[in-house]
Amino acid sequence: MNVTKEEIKYRKLQKEGCQEKNSAEHEGYSGAYASSRITENNITNENLSGNRLLEEILDKSNMNKAYKKVKSNKGAGGVDGMGVDELLQYLKDNKEPLIKSIRDGKYHPNPVRRVEIPKEENGKVRKLGIPTVVDRVIQQAIAQVLTPIFEKQFSDNSYGFRPKRSAHGAIRKCQENMKEGYKYVVDMDLEKYFDTVNQSRLIEVLSRTIKDGRVISLIHKYLKAGVVVKHKFEETKDGVPQGGPLSPLLSNIMLNELDKELERRGHRFVRYADDLMIFLKSRRSAKRTLKNILPYIEKKLFLKVNQEKTKVDYIGRVKFLGFTFYMYKGEARLRIHPKSITKMKRKVKELTARSNGWSNEIRIKKLRRYIIGWINYFKLADMKSLLKRVDQWMRRRIRMIYWKHWKRVRTKFKKLQSLGINKQKSWEYANTRKSYWRISKSPILNKSLGNEILKEFGYLFFYDYYRQVIS
Repeated sequence: MNVTKEEIKYRKLQKEGCQEKNSAEHEGYSGAYASSRITENNITNENLSGNRLLEEILDKSNMNKAYKKVKSNKGAGGVDGMGVDELLQYLKDNKEPLIKSIRDGKYHPNPVRRVEIPKEENGKVRKLGIPTVVDRVIQQAIAQVLTPIFEKQFSDNSYGFRPKRSAHGAIRKCQENMKEGYKYVVDMDLEKYFDTVNQSRLIEVLSRTIKDGRVISLIHKYLKAGVVVKHKFEETKDGVPQGGPLSPLLSNIMLNELDKELERRGHRFVRYADDLMIFLKSRRSAKRTLKNILPYIEKKLFLKVNQEKTKVDYIGRVKFLGFTFYMYKGEARLRIHPKSITKMKRKVKELTARSNGWSNEIRIKKLRRYIIGWINYFKLADMKSLLKRVDQWMRRRIRMIYWKHWKRVRTKFKKLQSLGINKQKSWEYANTRKSYWRISKSPILNKSLGNEILKEFGYLFFYDYYRQVIS
């Protein structure tokens, strides 16, 4: 691992107990970054892809903006163990040698730390590479300057990881294509895309636009920085480490080559990151399109297509970004894909587990946060009846939690009485031997812990929030 002497010295200071950081960290960094070594300039957009692109990246205001972004995103530390809360002091202490090493071409990024996130498929994982917080700032600074340059080149049919674009835009574009008669799709699956990007081909594509060789060299170093897996270093000969601020932009730059080829051939398509659907009017033309585009993807872009998952099908039978589609009275409409529903129920079950040790206050906050995020993402779909069923099931699980928390007969007896149940029934149910799950559906708990009572406790439910969002 490339850990500098300054980093080691800084880590020691942290352990011994360094001075508390100024609460106004954003302003503090702006002052800390100011240095006579940084060239102040007024480069115009026309010159950004020229030989002074690195100066624009290292500009004080751009680096300060990058620091703020990394700070707000928080996240885990990289291989050096430095956290986001330690970043400001490190940059204050090491700004000059850090900037000089980047400008002189002597900076060597640290390898990323491998983290594996379970995927929906059983036993499969998504491999993330977590850069150090310092490398995150540098990558963010690069991305901020390169994004407006490449945005001009990107396709209107690309929606992932782009400013003012979202998954909802991609879904609406799919509906538009359906309405115009394009009801068959090539559902393309690029196998382990982020892990298999050909780095030489990516550098070649970047070099067409970026004429500052120092920037190309710095990006290449990030691609070649390697990965630490279970404390062992591994080289990265292929791929773009998924997890850093620069990787989404680099992936879009590479796949923009495919976008342009599809546009050249006159195809309708929608792409969100590495999820791609090509729209056609018949199954036969869809099969022909798949056969014709495969050689370009595999022999020109050197990407791998998962032949098992890539398919030609009617759009109503495919999953795209968690949604599925159907036609109703000539209108293209949306449902939530069954796999997305299963995933949601699994998460709710986890948040309403009886044995996770959370207080009711923490559980309420976690459920509320998840429900708001989930509804805001899937709000385009038709799901009223689904949400009503899910809410009934979730309320039953919540009642079961309270029943278990009350534990003793005496506690149950008192709680039921305080919630409006008469003395006889309270005593009868307090002494029941029925299971937690069975008693959670009883009329007594439905009355004592009714829907309105649970709302008063602070619980938010899917259907209630959904009505707020669509009203």
